Amino acid sequence: MSKFAIYSLLCVFGLALVGGCAAGEGNTGLKPFSPVPRLENSAFYKTDGSFDQTVAKKAYYDMMKAYHYPIPDYLKGKEFWTADFKQGDFATLGMAGIFWKNVVGKYGEVGAKAYKGEFKDTSYGYLGHEIFLLPGQMLPEHNHLGNGSGKGFGPKMETWHIRHGSVEFFGQYKGPAGETPVSEMPKSQQPWGYGKKWFKSKYVKKCVAGEIYSLNDPESFHFMRAGKNGAIVAEYATYHNDVKFSHPTMEFGNSEAARITKLKN
Repeated sequence: MSKFAIYSLLCVFGLALVGGCAAGEGNTGLKPFSPVPRLENSAFYKTDGSFDQTVAKKAYYDMMKAYHYPIPDYLKGKEFWTADFKQGDFATLGMAGIFWKNVVGKYGEVGAKAYKGEFKDTSYGYLGHEIFLLPGQMLPEHNHLGNGSGKGFGPKMETWHIRHGSVEFFGQYKGPAGETPVSEMPKSQQPWGYGKKWFKSKYVKKCVAGEIYSLNDPESFHFMRAGKNGAIVAEYATYHNDVKFSHPTMEFGNSEAARITKLKN
């Protein structure tokens, strides 16, 4: 049996025993089978300043191949999206993702509609999401509020499962997984925005391939940043219908020609 197969089995066994990121303490995580280069930010933008999704998606596909991550046809279509959050600094702040499922409904109205139990008029919601981050890339700090879009849903609750690479999780509150203060990080490693009035996260926890980490508190601000080999992260969560950014000019989307708001603190 290969070292990769042995490690994968150990990860699964460890997750069955321990439900937190600390399960793999001291583990350096799986390295990619081939290097995952960090491209210069200029590579992701056309001459007119607009974001080049073709280049960005290729960078993610190359990372997937480096980790021997399967790339089904569904992942090659329009459902696979990228975002630079209209900030023009994709190498630092950006992501790609795909919602395998983002489902909401009532128990009595799904599928064959045969369920007649006591919960038939009760709503449910869940999602399966994959997050892709290039080396050193981070998401914007954000949260998910209850009653999103006025539809009466509670705050989104989520757990992340690091499939490949490594991730630093930043959050507003200290949880039970051994988080440490961001203030104790070397200044060169503190995330963009730390110390500004709009920045909310105070704690950080590093997790590697095979480990899991959960949101510490409903509606709390949080984000993640990939390590030097990037990251592929599976997200298990309740129905997603609301997101708010802490930075005042952050938007979900991609920069257009002459429409770049440069990333400022």
